[in-house]
Amino acid sequence: MGRLSGKVAIITGAALGMGAAEAKLFAKEGAKVVATDIKDDVLQEVINEIKASGGEAIGLKHNVVSEDEWKNVIQTAVDAYGKVDILVNNAGIASPKTMAQMEMAEWNKVMDINLNGCVLGMKYVIPEMQKAGGGSLINISSIGGIVGMAGSSPYTAAKGALRALSKSAAVEYGKDKIRVNSVHPGIIETPMTADSFNDALPFYKTFTQLPYFGQPEDVAYGVLFLASDESRFMTGAELVIDGGWTAL
Repeated sequence: MGRLSGKVAIITGAALGMGAAEAKLFAKEGAKVVATDIKDDVLQEVINEIKASGGEAIGLKHNVVSEDEWKNVIQTAVDAYGKVDILVNNAGIASPKTMAQMEMAEWNKVMDINLNGCVLGMKYVIPEMQKAGGGSLINISSIGGIVGMAGSSPYTAAKGALRALSKSAAVEYGKDKIRVNSVHPGIIETPMTADSFNDALPFYKTFTQLPYFGQPEDVAYGVLFLASDESRFMTGAELVIDGGWTAL
């Protein structure tokens, strides 16, 4: 019996990085996984790997800012597996801009994907979780939602709002046995962070207290804990996986 046996999980942004690691780990632990990403060709490779390892998964092309596409993802999960127990709002984009450099179009794009996309997922999955008698909502925020980070104003604003939203939803839906927690990764080596590593490496090393950076699997195991019944008394919490950045 896996740690997620009998559970149905939706994971967004699952083609690469942390999302792909989460999808593979969830399937390994017995979950039926509905993995989504706008990069559906790359996502299919993840689905093929899960199935080749004996897991069960569906891959769907999904733009998280689309209300109709969210409805389709959740309905597909329910039609295929009968319910939704877990939602991991993982999809996101970076924005290496200061406040003065930023154009409002970029601000709105980052907010749409990193915050509003999560709001839509929560809005439409919560009724299904209520029908199922409970569930676990996991919002992937960032240490940027806790501490200030220069040169990424839209990103940190969205992640900070997601942190606060998670707490509010935890209070609103605790009575329905729906748990809502946020995860705050530090410097994780993923395709999204790869472009910034060369220029920012000394900065990252200064703030990361461990002598190595995180891997997608390091976050995936934390998300697995929040998705499982092992964390049944956790809601409104912040799971920080940052190599000691916020210990300073």
